[in-house]
Amino acid sequence: MAKKKMKRHMTHEEEFDIMKLVLDKFLWLGVGIMALGFYKMISLNENLIYGLSVLVAGAILLVLFMIILVREYNFLTK
Repeated sequence: MAKKKMKRHMTHEEEFDIMKLVLDKFLWLGVGIMALGFYKMISLNENLIYGLSVLVAGAILLVLFMIILVREYNFLTK
């Protein structure tokens, strides 16, 4: 007879800590996209509208991840 493997379950705090580590990388990605958009905006050879759209896309990404983080934090504190 094979032994049953016992699965370890993480606490909500451990899950939140792991989620923070993962989302931190995505937040840096959002800041990087915004920096690229700003660079494209001030670059003389690039289109201003293109740079602004990249900048706005990075801002939307940051707001999205902020909403996810706040929603998860509120779930854990209840």
